[in-house]
Amino acid sequence: MKLLFVASEAYPLVKTGGLGDVAYSLPVALHKAEVDVRLLLPGYRDVLRKLRGVRILGWLELQGAGQLHTVRILESQHPDYPFPLWIVDCPALFDRPGNPYLQPNGYDWADNVERYTVFARAAAELARDALQLNWTPDVVHAHDWQTGLVPAFLDMLPQRPQRVFTIHNLAYGGHFSQADFTSLHLPSYWWSGEGAEFYGGFSMLKAGIVYSDAVTTVSPTYAREICTPAFGYGMDGLLQSRSYKLHGILNGIDNDIWNPATDKYLPAHYAVDAIQPGKSQNKAALLQRFGVENPAEHLPFPLLGMVSRLVEQKGVDLIINAIPDVLAMTDARFVLIGAGHGYFEQRLRELAAQHPDRVFVFIGYDEQLAHLLEAGADMFLMPSRFEPCGLNQMYSLRYGTPPIVLHTGGLADTVTDAVDGFVFHEPLTSVLKGTILRAIDCFYQPAVWQQLQTNGMKHAFGWDNSATDYLALYNKGATA
Repeated sequence: MKLLFVASEAYPLVKTGGLGDVAYSLPVALHKAEVDVRLLLPGYRDVLRKLRGVRILGWLELQGAGQLHTVRILESQHPDYPFPLWIVDCPALFDRPGNPYLQPNGYDWADNVERYTVFARAAAELARDALQLNWTPDVVHAHDWQTGLVPAFLDMLPQRPQRVFTIHNLAYGGHFSQADFTSLHLPSYWWSGEGAEFYGGFSMLKAGIVYSDAVTTVSPTYAREICTPAFGYGMDGLLQSRSYKLHGILNGIDNDIWNPATDKYLPAHYAVDAIQPGKSQNKAALLQRFGVENPAEHLPFPLLGMVSRLVEQKGVDLIINAIPDVLAMTDARFVLIGAGHGYFEQRLRELAAQHPDRVFVFIGYDEQLAHLLEAGADMFLMPSRFEPCGLNQMYSLRYGTPPIVLHTGGLADTVTDAVDGFVFHEPLTSVLKGTILRAIDCFYQPAVWQQLQTNGMKHAFGWDNSATDYLALYNKGATA
């Protein structure tokens, strides 16, 4: 089977979130299952700098916003990928610094609609072997709004591959104006309620849903949730009408990178059959990293950790509001890592200043520190209001760090209350606080706590299971 895997980011070349992890791990797992893979990415500046052995496959003339772009298609290798990478090299659209979607001031690039339309056109051209490479995919798997037009362009081919489209987060719909639609010379018949039109504008994500043969989300529960008004962002009716092709397949995690027995970022390794003293040594190292002079004095007390984008979706406000009462009622400590909304960053700094011996804050993201927190914390806070899949709760389970989560999306699919973690059902500060207190009570019962840790560490969250499910979907050849 030949697979063209189309994504706007992929670890370690470029990553802004979970999509980047999936676009690395899933195609690698599929390659191990003997799928012939090509990963197609935009030629961002940072991506081009990380490639080696680049060769030009050919040139394409692709329609943009009122102009044609001459695009080079490059093939390259990267030591982390066991198959060729294909790159859409168009400097006018992609040769920019920093985040692939945002300007340095934090706003979207004004021409994002053109950038990802041209990228989608390139994917469709490669799928029909326009460069005569003698490689035609059986399946084209596209991801999120940035590639939503790929299934739509493929719909125009007389002989088209199977089109699979994955929604990683429905909250980002790729919404643009009718003027944008017109300037890009997109087919007029797409402009309808049964096409890409969406409340007077057009949505690239909607196009992906409408024109694909199969739609997947990154967890079974999220697939059900997005068919409801509460989580559907105006597309719940569309998704209900397409429920026959909607599938929820849980993301996996990379068991080589996230393995407490071998993790290169940890000062002490441990495994399910010998959790201590490794976990305590990592806890001490984590506290020391935040300037605690005598970390051994803090080891008997529960340490709650968080690694998160500081946005309302992640329930960061619930955590911030719960911390003062938890500090007053218990001996708990908190280590909180993240960046995002300025208001939340400031609130965290204030908490750290008010409680310098018990609240430790790092504003930003650090990969090594994130690994150390997963290993060193006693429990992990993840009260997301919605979570399509989530990865940190799976990392936490694997690291013997019981997660505290809201019953939603992938969190509901991976954490079982009082078995391997703690689950609450209402996104309220009072409910989260009660759940934290319940978790702390369990922490002081060694036999109960060790059983929770053991149950979590025995889960098999590797990508092999997810790849098997996707391969079954590819082979099924579902049609819209």
